[in-house]
Amino acid sequence: MFVDHAVIYVKGGNGGNGIVSWRREKYVPKGGPAGGDGGRGGDVVLVVDEGLRTLIDFRYQRHFKAKSGEPGGPSNRHGADGEDLVIKVPPGTVVRDRDTGEFLGDLVRPGDRLVVARGGRGGRGNAHFANSVRKAPEMAEKGEPGEERVIELELRVLADVGLVGYPSVGKSTLLRAMTRAEPKVGAYPFTTLHPELGVVELGDGRSFVMADLPGLIEGAHEGRGLGHQFLRHIERTRVLVHVIDMAAVDGRDPVEDYRIIEDELAKYRAELADRPRVVAANKMDLPHATENLARFRAAYPELEVFPLSGATHQGIQPFAERLYQLVQATAVPTSAETSSTDEAARKVYRLPDEKPLKIRKEDGVFVVEHPEIEKLVKMTNFDQYDAVKRFQRIMQARGVDDALRAHGAKDGDVIRIGDMVFDFVD
Repeated sequence: MFVDHAVIYVKGGNGGNGIVSWRREKYVPKGGPAGGDGGRGGDVVLVVDEGLRTLIDFRYQRHFKAKSGEPGGPSNRHGADGEDLVIKVPPGTVVRDRDTGEFLGDLVRPGDRLVVARGGRGGRGNAHFANSVRKAPEMAEKGEPGEERVIELELRVLADVGLVGYPSVGKSTLLRAMTRAEPKVGAYPFTTLHPELGVVELGDGRSFVMADLPGLIEGAHEGRGLGHQFLRHIERTRVLVHVIDMAAVDGRDPVEDYRIIEDELAKYRAELADRPRVVAANKMDLPHATENLARFRAAYPELEVFPLSGATHQGIQPFAERLYQLVQATAVPTSAETSSTDEAARKVYRLPDEKPLKIRKEDGVFVVEHPEIEKLVKMTNFDQYDAVKRFQRIMQARGVDDALRAHGAKDGDVIRIGDMVFDFVD
């Protein structure tokens, strides 16, 4: 089964917890704090596997979580880092954040990697919090939670040559005639419901990949006839082949067919106009094909037209040789998103602007919203007295207490930060 779209949940591993521990050795009284740090959580990484051709695996598994880091150990031993979770995807996979629509990456070449959910850092052990004033801290951090998100995967088939045209013009028959592919062939519209790939062998080690792209109809750029699902695969092809039914078996006009398909391609992506294209004048073995071909050439004298028949293999060899020449002379196309990824690789990254602290009142409870404060809550062990005192100091230093007072919080009011609920003490 061919699947070219999937939505999955990914989560990086949580960082391991730091621990409270003390140096305990003979003849070393009051050895001091020696709690080790937790290990870092594993990342979730997408990697291109050139052996894959579909996203079907994600129909059966949609939740992916990397391993968490191990807790720290005594004697300042660092916890082991969690293993990265590697997910294999086919070449041509575009990745976006489903909730924000943010473009995350375009995975094209074998071995390309993209981290989609980073693991959290390990919590610090009590040895990190010792200083000249606090020589025996009874506190350690919990591990940082791993990043989590829902991502959308979209496969855009990678092919050198793409066959485009109305349904039932003979694209699948032509692909079978030129390659060893076995696409389904039928005498009814939309026999092909997903792209079919085949390799055209010309001998002497020369070859190229050809894709039978499902039939287009008028209005495809607006989604008619599953248009968007079909059109996105055209973006990757180096050379476009218009397959025209010159015998007009279904009663359509070959001249008008070409105009409509070109119009749909232009409305979907303007840059497709620069893509090399030729016309495969198919079904030349049937009546009326010769007359229609003469009329077609008169209407489009600038086009390179190859009379052929997928059913009888007439004209296949010179057609394949010409396509090979065009493929060799044409670079792999890049989409606007791919170009933006290349720019991102050269970008100088700066720290993001500090997000403002937000406080709102909900059902009598003061809700504090700020990413760093919420993360601090998750990494604080409130069972440890020193950790609670440290949390209170940070809240005061960041101005959270003053902001709560400014919003009307009084002694005994309920405060919620993330999943933590506590009383406000003025």
